[in-house]
Amino acid sequence: MPTSGATLFFRKHMIIYLDESGELGWNFTKPYGFGGSSRFLSITFLIIPEEKRHLTKRIVRKVYRCENQRTDIELKGNNLSHRGIQLFSNKVIEILQKHSDIKIIIITVKKKKVANHIRQDPNKLYNYMINLALLDEIVNFPTVTLIPDPRSIKVKSQNSMIDYLQTKLWFDKCSSTKIEQSYQESHNNLNLQFVDFIAYIFWSKYELHKMLGFNILKNYVTHKELYF
Repeated sequence: MPTSGATLFFRKHMIIYLDESGELGWNFTKPYGFGGSSRFLSITFLIIPEEKRHLTKRIVRKVYRCENQRTDIELKGNNLSHRGIQLFSNKVIEILQKHSDIKIIIITVKKKKVANHIRQDPNKLYNYMINLALLDEIVNFPTVTLIPDPRSIKVKSQNSMIDYLQTKLWFDKCSSTKIEQSYQESHNNLNLQFVDFIAYIFWSKYELHKMLGFNILKNYVTHKELYF
């Protein structure tokens, strides 16, 4: 039986912000960025109690100040300087060490290893990756709200994604967790920008061999690999 403290933790309403770096194209005959597709796709989740959302927003604001960027012009992960990535990564570690109920999860797929028949419907791969990375982390919460960037590559059928995840939770995981969904634009949501930064840091380690942020964060987040 869980302790009373654990029971209280399980009763929290959790918010899950979701974004990715890379895409689900399959053209590997040309280099990425020169007519070819990305070789990797990284999906990132920030799981955070509703009442603590301001903490990660605060980190993003500090990055804007570090980059001398106005907050009305959205920063993306690929815009960050080395200094910005280092500041961001160290602040993320601080918050994760202080708040054990905040979690960051990343799953990266090596796309060249994906079977041809799966490539015909890449949204199923996307949903499967979310299932692998996320569901075991939320089975004990009564409700969670999933907030994806609506520009994400999986938007062909948002409802089918939620239906799939809900079915997996209730039937495969024997969990009563209810998934709700909210639509917000990343330029209006600092926490979607937060997960964009994380997704870029981990994706760029594989795609672009950029190691700075990855080396700082790798021991403090949950990172899974698929088809490696």
